[in-house]
Amino acid sequence: MPPGPAEGFDLAGSDESLARLRRYFTEFGDLYRVFAPARGVYNYVINHPDDIKRVLLSNHRNYTKGEGMDRVKILLGNGIMTSEGDFWRRQRRMMQPSFHRRVIDQFSKLIREVNDKFAARWADKAVRGEAVNISDDTSELTLEIVLRSIFGSDLDRLEKQLGANPFQVVAKEQNRDLKFAFRFRSLTKLVQELINRRRREPEEHFDFLAMLMASRDRDNDEAMSDKELIDEVLTLIVAGHETTAAALTWTWYLISQHPDTQAQLHAEADRVSGDETLGLAAAESLAFTHQVLQEALRLYPPGWLITRRTLAADELGGYAIAPRTDVFISPYMLHRHPAFWSDPEEFKPERFAGIDAAERHKFSYIPFAVGPRHCIGENIAMFEMLVHVHAMSRRFRLNRAGSEPIELEAQINLRPRSNLMMTVQTR
Repeated sequence: MPPGPAEGFDLAGSDESLARLRRYFTEFGDLYRVFAPARGVYNYVINHPDDIKRVLLSNHRNYTKGEGMDRVKILLGNGIMTSEGDFWRRQRRMMQPSFHRRVIDQFSKLIREVNDKFAARWADKAVRGEAVNISDDTSELTLEIVLRSIFGSDLDRLEKQLGANPFQVVAKEQNRDLKFAFRFRSLTKLVQELINRRRREPEEHFDFLAMLMASRDRDNDEAMSDKELIDEVLTLIVAGHETTAAALTWTWYLISQHPDTQAQLHAEADRVSGDETLGLAAAESLAFTHQVLQEALRLYPPGWLITRRTLAADELGGYAIAPRTDVFISPYMLHRHPAFWSDPEEFKPERFAGIDAAERHKFSYIPFAVGPRHCIGENIAMFEMLVHVHAMSRRFRLNRAGSEPIELEAQINLRPRSNLMMTVQTR
């Protein structure tokens, strides 16, 4: 049997889990097991990239989603984040063309407009000498981008009809409990009404809802059912908003702690015309901005814990793994593994340039997971973040308001426990 702690501990769903993972890695290394009292079984934790490659890629068909998915399923239904097997493969194939680079590039104007709106808000705060709540603003900004990319002009129609944005609950309500799940799932009626209206009154839309409604199964030419459409839309709202918002919050925190990094970001931003709407390729050409975001995702990956469950027996790290065993992977721990990262606790964006990046183990960095189930929205998320950091770096200098230590909240996503407040100066 592999090593492990004498005491039992349920790794999923506890604020103490991340601290335990850090301690257990120091004591037991790349593979260990922990008894889970709630289920009366042993969970296995793997930290070596070779084992992670086997679970997520080379032997991925032997693994389903693991512990914790039941909670997520209550919230998101049977969308691509929670579905399995042939149904998941069908849905993924149908959705994949909507996330092609050529399609994502066409959202550039939308992404710029939302950032301009928030830049005006920050400029106003700077004039009044008020701090900006980065946690709230990145949450609202990313939610607006994801909602407008899904619903297009229908979002304005909904806001006018209802007097408010009905989806704001996603940004305003932080707890992801059953009460939130009930409120969120009640939005299915609104999505259904939008689908029905588009069928009654056909007009041209460029948004994800239109693309999903038009998608067809390549084997039988069937469209998604309304329930399938709604589950995928709700999945895109939550997954496309929360992780990106958390990543941007951590990015601004790290930038504020490293003045040299902020100066380099300003210099790179100044080299690009402010009148220009950045397309995907232009945004990706912001090399240093990209490195800063990659390093922020290394240190604070929003998806800090991945679980899988074996279908049949397997072998990992030289140990036999029985069927129906939950295997835990923590990108947070993997990204700080001293065998694969020099000075792993240090913020060094340059590690994503040159020979360091080329020689690194390919599976030692997985902020968007890897393999067939890697995040379908990786390109659009990086596009949003690149444009945002570039746009705000051109206009502002941000400094953290306060010096109290940042506490981590490791629940579904990894984010700061308290709101991150920043003072903003126009440049």
